[in-house]
Amino acid sequence: MERPIVFYDQDCGFCRFTAERLRAWDRGRRLTFATIQGPEGDRWLGALDARARFESWHLVTPDGRIWSSGAAAPVLLRRLPLGYPAAAALATFPATTDRIYAWVARHRTSLGELMGQGACAVDPSRRRGD
Repeated sequence: MERPIVFYDQDCGFCRFTAERLRAWDRGRRLTFATIQGPEGDRWLGALDARARFESWHLVTPDGRIWSSGAAAPVLLRRLPLGYPAAAALATFPATTDRIYAWVARHRTSLGELMGQGACAVDPSRRRGD
C-alpha cells in the first residue's frame, strides 16, 4: 500500500458525505478511500470484530497500522493541505477529540439528514437490545 486508506461506511449518509468532502480536500491525492463493507475493508479490517468495524471510521497507514475514531483524525489531517494546525490541536487534546468523535458518531443519522443524506443503516443510537 502506497497511500493511507480511509475506510467509511457505505450505508451511512453522513459517512459518505464526509468521505466526499475529504476526497475534495485531498487535492494531492495522498489518500485512498474504500468502504468498510468492500473487499479492501475485509482485507485490512478483517481482524476487527463486526462491532468495532462499524462503530467507527478507520484509517490504515502504509505501515499497516489501523487508526480509528478520534485517534485517526490527527493522522488523517496531517496528510491534507493546511491540515497541520487542526491535527496538532486534536493530537494535543486526545480525550476531547474522542468525546467529539463519540458525539458525532451518536448523532450521525441526524447530522446526515441535516446535510440532505440518508439515514445511517447501522446508527448505534437506533440499535435495539444494546
